[in-house]
Amino acid sequence: MISTSVTRLLGIDLPIIQGGMAWASSSSALPLAVSRAGGLGVVAAGPMRLADLTRTLDEMAAGTDRPWAVNLPLYRRGADEVIDLLLQRRPPVLIASQGGPRRYLERFRDVGTTCLHVVAGTEHARKAAAAGVDGLVVVGAEAGGHPPPAMVTTQVLVRAVVTEVPDIPVIASGGVADGAGLAAMLALGADAAQFGTRFLASHEASVHPNYKEAVLAATVDGTRAVGRELGVTRALANEFTARMTELEESNADLDVRRKAFQASTLRDAALYGDVTWGKVEAGQSAGLIHSVLPAAEIVERIVAEYVGALERLRPPR
Repeated sequence: MISTSVTRLLGIDLPIIQGGMAWASSSSALPLAVSRAGGLGVVAAGPMRLADLTRTLDEMAAGTDRPWAVNLPLYRRGADEVIDLLLQRRPPVLIASQGGPRRYLERFRDVGTTCLHVVAGTEHARKAAAAGVDGLVVVGAEAGGHPPPAMVTTQVLVRAVVTEVPDIPVIASGGVADGAGLAAMLALGADAAQFGTRFLASHEASVHPNYKEAVLAATVDGTRAVGRELGVTRALANEFTARMTELEESNADLDVRRKAFQASTLRDAALYGDVTWGKVEAGQSAGLIHSVLPAAEIVERIVAEYVGALERLRPPR
């Protein structure tokens, strides 16, 4: 066990949070494996139909007595119906993003769900803390998917948030792929780290093999952040990101950029293996990942690497 304020808040053994990644954890396999291993597994409700989400919630409840979470982007179509379903099912933890916590907080607190809120800046962190959330997930620029618009690095942003709101547990997200990264985030004042891209390269992640191979092939400079004015997305460099970069650098009309941006989807990459024109969302930490492993082994390795990092910091006798 590695005890922090986040592990005590959530009732988990390790300050290892699996990122709620659309399609990759939009089923029970990956989150179940992570929760059973002592971390917090997270179901990604973003792209899920209600029937699929209902089935997955039942599988989570039946598959483990350890805590687990549901990630809900509040902007998704039908978010209110998802909220109603979750209030019925009472997941141990809710991780909400892309919206204000006042929309859901009181109702989930009434059913005993611990509520974490995703933030990408100090202002949003202050507001979420003032609203009464139980903890924050702080996402830095290295993160795959949707990094903060201001593109502040995880190291700087986490340090700023824990200074601004020192009395609330913080989970650091973005650029963390191993135990050394976990140790670094705890040293900054965070109480846990969220691992997204590392768990993409797991046996249980429900994405196409092409997607996993693309992650393994990536270098640390192999991602691009594209989508200015459209919702910035960090993805592996491919024809899609090259096209968007070309349009952005030439200051193409917003409608032209929007059409190109919307023509490619995460679904194409994750489900159908289109890693050429699809949005292959991944963080810069892809360059630190060199193997696809069972999720439980990933958790074990992170812990061993964390212990090794602490040993390196001990003063010589």
